[in-house]
Amino acid sequence: MVIPLHPAPATVPTKPSNLKELQPLKPASARAPQEPADRPDAGQLLNWLFVDMNSYFASVEQDTRPELRGRPVAIVPMMADTTCCLAASYEAKAFGVKTGTAVADAKQLCPGLVLVEARHEIYVQYHHRIVEAVKSCLPVTAVLSVDEMACRLMGRERPLLAAMELGRKVKRRILEQVGPMMRSSVGLATNRYLAKVASDMEKPDGLVALPLDILPEALRQLKLRDLPGIGSRMEKRLNLQGIQTMEQLLALDCDQAGEVWGSVLGSRLGHWLRGEDFDMDEAEHLKSMSHQHVLAPEMRTPEKAWAVAHKLLHKAAMRLRANGLWAGSIGLVIGFAVPRSEKKPLSRFGMPTRGWKGEIRLTECQDNLTLIAALSRLWASRPNSAAYQKPYFIGVHLNGLVPDHLHSLNLFDGSEEVRNRKRLVAAMDALNSKYGLSTLAPATMLTAFRAAPTRIAFHTIPEMF
Repeated sequence: MVIPLHPAPATVPTKPSNLKELQPLKPASARAPQEPADRPDAGQLLNWLFVDMNSYFASVEQDTRPELRGRPVAIVPMMADTTCCLAASYEAKAFGVKTGTAVADAKQLCPGLVLVEARHEIYVQYHHRIVEAVKSCLPVTAVLSVDEMACRLMGRERPLLAAMELGRKVKRRILEQVGPMMRSSVGLATNRYLAKVASDMEKPDGLVALPLDILPEALRQLKLRDLPGIGSRMEKRLNLQGIQTMEQLLALDCDQAGEVWGSVLGSRLGHWLRGEDFDMDEAEHLKSMSHQHVLAPEMRTPEKAWAVAHKLLHKAAMRLRANGLWAGSIGLVIGFAVPRSEKKPLSRFGMPTRGWKGEIRLTECQDNLTLIAALSRLWASRPNSAAYQKPYFIGVHLNGLVPDHLHSLNLFDGSEEVRNRKRLVAAMDALNSKYGLSTLAPATMLTAFRAAPTRIAFHTIPEMF
């Protein structure tokens, strides 16, 4: 059931919705006689409110720079045709420009495109202001990314009409307290997953509710790719097993969904699609984390690329410890630029490339010394011939993550050396968080700080360094 707050402005393209024909809510007079008229239908009670900012990076730039308003804008990591767009305004999306579009392609799609180099410190500042604006309406239960957050509804907030009014209040408060260009889409549902689905149904500036009494009918009108967690590869996997439509997916019971996915995620998804609500945080933690960087042309040498790889690991290790996680393996990915005459496949950044990757299994760890030693081994194992001397992309991955309470102790965890190492990294993390990422860092990576500035990862919000 889609209940838009108000029509989007004519100058901004909106995602068409085919959910407008769903039946209206039952009036109180149509309810069963034994149900008190002032008691909300159980099928219309909601548990979650999900806030998703629209074209967040581009909206922040348009909010801080009025001359960009109404113009097609793309946010890029650097001013180079070989990189890709981090975000696009809705004016640019109307021409087909989206996140991940190569800059060279984006210019062809939208000749009047305005490129803006990303200013991540501004996006973090806006993020904190948005969180405070939402908190002025109701508590924020989980901050899920720099532009998404979820709030659990309680008591009188749960009935459909009350939840809808609360959603309108949240949207107004963001516009009033943060900025006139900071539009958001709010989703309401019985669980957090469906609230996220609802927030994606009407963009920009949408307000959508999925109460239980219209849930199956609403979901059947979506496509498989409309569900978070179903990308192109999962869609192909589902298609191979005879699942082409939402109707067919919803026909699976939870055990069948688990078999199709080959993991517990499928079973959970089956429960969520039926509107069931349970605590995701107890069962969920990050399974991997990564930091990546496209090197500026002047940084495309092995020595400078190593400095960047070292910095990316430094950032990832701080995130690892901040989340109370331990890594079971470390991976390194390097993309090497090659002449276009070699006709190599184009990377997602629009460059001919040959890639290399390696991974090392670890005894569960989270300290810099162990991780740096493993990264050094990976770096030494990379190809070193003349064809591999121009690295343009670096990615560092920490995989097989486990939380503190599942960490397997080893014989050395209780040693004085390990305890001293833990105290050292805790002190370093505290100082770096307070005064800046480069306050205490290995000398080998200091040259990378200016060339590889802090970026916002998809599922973390960096503090203001």
